[in-house]
Amino acid sequence: MTTVTGTSVPLTHLDAFYIGGEWVRPSSDDSVEVIQPATEDVYATVPFARESDMNRAVAAAREAFDNGPWPRLTHKERAGYMRAMADELRRRTDDLAGIWASEMGILHVDAVTRGARIPGIYETYAGFADTFDWTERHEPAGGGFGLLLREPVGVVGAIIPWNAPIVAASFKIAPALIAGCTVVLKSAPEAPVSAYLLAEVAHSVGLPPGVLNIVTADREVSELLVRNRGIDKISFTGSTVAGKKIAEICAQRVARVNLELGGKSAALVLDDYDVATAAASLAGSATELTGQVCSALTRVIVSRHRHDELVEALSAEFAKVRVGNQFDANTDMGPVAMERQLDKVNQLVAEGIQQGATLAAGGRRPEGLERGYFIEPTILGNVDNHSVVASDEIFGPVLSVIPADNEQDQIRIANDSRYGLNAAVFTDDEDRAWEFARQIRSGTVGHNAHRNSHAIAFGGFKESGIGREGGREGLMPYTETKVIILDREPKNAV
Repeated sequence: MTTVTGTSVPLTHLDAFYIGGEWVRPSSDDSVEVIQPATEDVYATVPFARESDMNRAVAAAREAFDNGPWPRLTHKERAGYMRAMADELRRRTDDLAGIWASEMGILHVDAVTRGARIPGIYETYAGFADTFDWTERHEPAGGGFGLLLREPVGVVGAIIPWNAPIVAASFKIAPALIAGCTVVLKSAPEAPVSAYLLAEVAHSVGLPPGVLNIVTADREVSELLVRNRGIDKISFTGSTVAGKKIAEICAQRVARVNLELGGKSAALVLDDYDVATAAASLAGSATELTGQVCSALTRVIVSRHRHDELVEALSAEFAKVRVGNQFDANTDMGPVAMERQLDKVNQLVAEGIQQGATLAAGGRRPEGLERGYFIEPTILGNVDNHSVVASDEIFGPVLSVIPADNEQDQIRIANDSRYGLNAAVFTDDEDRAWEFARQIRSGTVGHNAHRNSHAIAFGGFKESGIGREGGREGLMPYTETKVIILDREPKNAV
């Protein structure tokens, strides 16, 4: 048990990296302080990886893939380890919730609920041992016997963000493990503690050495991971700017790459839908994780004649939101994760007002909260879709309400974005919702709410990324397709 400034951190190896199945001392004294966003106190201190540490982690994963047992186990054998990880994660749900809330500010009650779902990710992918078509039989042209195999892509470099680190990590680790890959997980320096819990889980279930390696690094050393030729695939969740750089590096050496990037998702409120009902739904989703959700519905597009009515309804909903410490059961929305993020939100809101938007609600530090990275949930009305608050991802509790001339204009505005991650159509008519959804260029389109489903697939169009996470679609990128054509069917074909 490590105790930092009076806060209990339920982990035992925060001074090391997890490499090759062992807790390894870092090569330098470089470290980073994790700040508790509601109090601005130090929550934990973890080491920063340098080049030699990253190389060591990649070498361990490479050795485990090239010469270790993991890729050579059956899928059912690997699934056994994954179910054990799920059981251990379930046992430590309370630890996870405390860590997640402490390092990035998610409401503790929300972290408990969300954390309880994490074991299911590993169990779902363990189930693919029996249900996924790992081997397909074919009759090739010209005769003979053909097999299409889906083999592990190799060593995976997984880079995760700070807003939902345990979720992002699990949707990379679980499909990689069932496919037979080994992994180097690079955690975000702002929120690395969740990854240490994953390391303890992997160690406790006896995951073979080098199958999962975990380090924390800054952008410079993270780039070394991307450039390392021992890494066959990069799976990245984060900003579009960083994703473009990663894609460029991977292209130079033809490494496989998955990118789950930013969003500026549109909510289309059609004229038949009740304004108050729409406002309640949108306000609830806007305050989720204090707006630090890539798929958040942050552009609200409504007919011009209903604009003011919707802004008023949203303002009334936001007035009900109780902002405070994330561990307080009476809090509806906690702080943003860090001072840098708070400064960004404030700056973009100010720029939006300068460009003609109307501040209808929020935009200030809540009264009585002099310490911590707090901001009121904010509504900007009469927003131009080409202004900064409509085009840039704010990653905070800010809604931009955009007036449209008619329904076709709503669709045009929704698609007039470099992003295409999520969207929603608010209407009482499911047939119209279907019609609108087919015209919106987005990876997911929900009906009457902020919706997405990793159980099906999650990802975006345009600059929102490449590839999908979750479900069968999220497993495919961790495999390579191999075709074998023989004269006759072998006796041991599986």
